[in-house]
Amino acid sequence: MIRKYIFICMIILSIASPASGGRIGDVTLSDQLTLGESTLTLNGLGMRTFTFFDVYAAGLYLTAPSTDAGTILATDAPRAMTMHFLRKVEAEKISDAWLDGLEANTPAADASLRERFATLGSFMETMSKGETLSCLYDPATGTRIVVRDQLKGVIPGKDFNDALLACWIGPKPGPGEKFKAGILGQR
Repeated sequence: MIRKYIFICMIILSIASPASGGRIGDVTLSDQLTLGESTLTLNGLGMRTFTFFDVYAAGLYLTAPSTDAGTILATDAPRAMTMHFLRKVEAEKISDAWLDGLEANTPAADASLRERFATLGSFMETMSKGETLSCLYDPATGTRIVVRDQLKGVIPGKDFNDALLACWIGPKPGPGEKFKAGILGQR
């Protein structure tokens, strides 16, 4: 009888539980993301603001949770950043932000890395409210850049993905320290 009661309670709890996911502002991101053979877990959420306006909500997905930027960058494992835009942002501004992030966080970048960032900039499109941009890193293939659910291209190299991720979690994160702490799961 007790087993039957426990079983019924578990069913009721599973039906009554709200959908899981991380929420920041009006944006809800999935708790998990599948990348190839790997299941990535939402590590943290951040809101990119400019002046008084929310620009995009973002989530960092990792194979194992971590609050340490150095550990994340040192680990060669699948990872992903997903941005959900909350307002219109021109392609040129997004491209410029990548280059600013590279300069601020990887000042000794070689010509090859700078060239791959130029390629990243060429993939950018003007984003509107409700649209997404994702950077999906798989050590076997590189970083897939997905704009509005369309693959724009794949950029090879862990060094590229490290420099890209450093734009958010490096020593001088473009979106700010509060954003960095959010996606690192520190707040």
